[in-house]
Amino acid sequence: MSKNSLMQCERSKIEKWSQFQLDNHWKIKGILFCIVIFIAMITLKFSDVNNEWVKFGLRKGLLVGLLVIALSKEKTEDEMIVSLRAKSFRLAFVLAVLYALIQPIVDVLVFNLLGKPTSFGSFSYFQVLSFMLIIQIMFFEVLKRNR
Repeated sequence: MSKNSLMQCERSKIEKWSQFQLDNHWKIKGILFCIVIFIAMITLKFSDVNNEWVKFGLRKGLLVGLLVIALSKEKTEDEMIVSLRAKSFRLAFVLAVLYALIQPIVDVLVFNLLGKPTSFGSFSYFQVLSFMLIIQIMFFEVLKRNR
């Protein structure tokens, strides 16, 4: 296999994965799934049950639901929608990186100004990923409505 054919094969695989999207009906399923998970999280917060495995599973479920929403097609998927989706992913990525950089500084400032102890080890991937997915979904909807 020549170098050019190998590169072309790899390029076609990357192109196929970069255009991966779910059908439109998955967006409604993802929204319903996120609502159910969110209600379960609120219920767990106010109940006496303190099961870390349940919290872990609910967090993973919420991330999956948000990802399904973000990857779902619109009813009319055209070049403008593809462009808006790419813009919203870029904005969400940049804001998530800024959030990850600024959040520890905010924790230190809150501790120094208010004297309220914060748990410095509590900054997790769940916060960054859920923030990024929520921001992407919100920016996409705003850009779509204002086109």
